Amino acid sequence: MTRRIMVVDDDALIRETLVAHFRDGGIDVSEAASAEQALATVGRAAPDVVITDVRMGGMDGLTLLRTIKERLPDVMVLVMTAFEDMRTAIGAMKAGAHEYLVKPLDLDQIDLVVERCFRERALARRAGALAEQAAEPYALDQLVGRDPRMIEIYKTIGAAARTRAPVLIRGETGTGKEVIARAVHFNSDDAREPFVAVNCTAVPEALLESELFGHVRGAFTGAVGDRKGRFELAGAGTIFLDEIGDTTPAFQAKLLRVLQERTFTPVGAEQTRRTEARVIAATHRPLEQLMREGRFREDLYFRLRVVEIVLPTLRERRGDIGLLADHLLRKASAEMHRAPARLTPGALQRLIAYDWPGNVRELENALTRALVMVPASLIGENDLLLGAAVRPSSASEEAPEDRTMNAVERHHVERVLRECHYNKRQTCRVLGVSRPRLDRLLEKHGIVVTDRDHQQ
Repeated sequence: MTRRIMVVDDDALIRETLVAHFRDGGIDVSEAASAEQALATVGRAAPDVVITDVRMGGMDGLTLLRTIKERLPDVMVLVMTAFEDMRTAIGAMKAGAHEYLVKPLDLDQIDLVVERCFRERALARRAGALAEQAAEPYALDQLVGRDPRMIEIYKTIGAAARTRAPVLIRGETGTGKEVIARAVHFNSDDAREPFVAVNCTAVPEALLESELFGHVRGAFTGAVGDRKGRFELAGAGTIFLDEIGDTTPAFQAKLLRVLQERTFTPVGAEQTRRTEARVIAATHRPLEQLMREGRFREDLYFRLRVVEIVLPTLRERRGDIGLLADHLLRKASAEMHRAPARLTPGALQRLIAYDWPGNVRELENALTRALVMVPASLIGENDLLLGAAVRPSSASEEAPEDRTMNAVERHHVERVLRECHYNKRQTCRVLGVSRPRLDRLLEKHGIVVTDRDHQQ
């Protein structure tokens, strides 16, 4: 990519020296003898960096700096002057200068500063591109649903995205709470900052504090070095705390302090650290009941509930099932590198009639399984595996006599493995679990997948 600099100085000798120096380094250089001339040509020249003198006839360099930052905020401006005084330096930096240089100029120093500017510009471009890619699935116009309750949620997402206020998202398991959290983050001004998600139930209680706040070496057995926590990794972005209702009151007290004071202390550390992360929390638990039972702090509840989003269940918005099914089928088809599949009218009616205890997540899993098992582009009513409506296809599929949760879980995992031809990746899609989670389930139940299984 071409690197461009504009040099602005009414001293012709300095201007010519810098232009020749940068061109020798393979940089595309434009020049201006005044601030007015620079403003007339900066848009066309499209520089990455502008180097300008402060004291010039007519408009001065600080006014030029402010004007450029208003028009082209991504352009980095370096200010140079022969007058080394604190007032000029402070004025330049407050106006948005990237660096302050003092004449007589050291070309080696300028090269270092300019190279750093180019690197930062390149990183910013890449970060912007990644942010756009990450934000795309969560753009407001891509959230699926026309139910009036969803329309109100979209409005709330837009309002929340304009602030850094804490957000509390409530809804049954599978309603898409993390999708909403990502929509808030990626539609905010901080979309380029990290989005860090933590499932509070997936981390053992004894390690949750370390996971979120980090720890120092020797803080506990096994802490062989310092480790940054999720709050520190989130930076000025968003930390998403899923299933916050399942945390203990002791942990809730520590989280409350973070929200109140914007500081936290890594486990075993003496010094506190500051956080700028916005907190979005989610839960499927009835928090009001938990507060009455003394299992959830009331003060934390009100701290988190500055903006509240309550997601409807899928059975409460059956009119959206067709839209969701079409969206999820296109998404899953693309991931499997196959032509988009469609539902027959009978299959769609069956989806609409079903109660969906697992909500959107269950719908996605059912459609993904159908795609895995049905090679045709049309999915019929009998191709859908929905909850208790499923009947075993053979004697070997009969439910186990042992009806304990452990036995039922093993039976279900084994059946899905067979249906997916022992393809672990497809099995994960159907079960709605991660690959590490599937491996733990296989180990737990003593299920061994061999090369022979894959060939059957």
